[in-house]
Amino acid sequence: MIVTCVHVYVKKEHIADFIEASTQNHIFSVKESGNLRFDLLQSKEDPTKFLFYEAYESEEAAAEHKKTGHYLLWRETVKDWMAKPRQGVPYDVVCPGLRELW
Repeated sequence: MIVTCVHVYVKKEHIADFIEASTQNHIFSVKESGNLRFDLLQSKEDPTKFLFYEAYESEEAAAEHKKTGHYLLWRETVKDWMAKPRQGVPYDVVCPGLRELW
């Protein structure tokens, strides 16, 4: 299993648009084969700061996500709304280690 935490800073005037586009991406991402979680979080301290918590069964499943139509549409839609380039940080899952615990 692999988790990627994607840090995104959004221009203040595009927060609502970003949430709307990202919600659509979420709806389709959680239906992907191999997806375990696809959460979007917004900082309480800085409303322009978001975190995607993306968990996939494998590196291959995570890579397939980036080929989907909904991801490509999201990426194109939000690119000019970001205050700086997004940063994805990959993690190996320690716990829970079993798929059925997700």
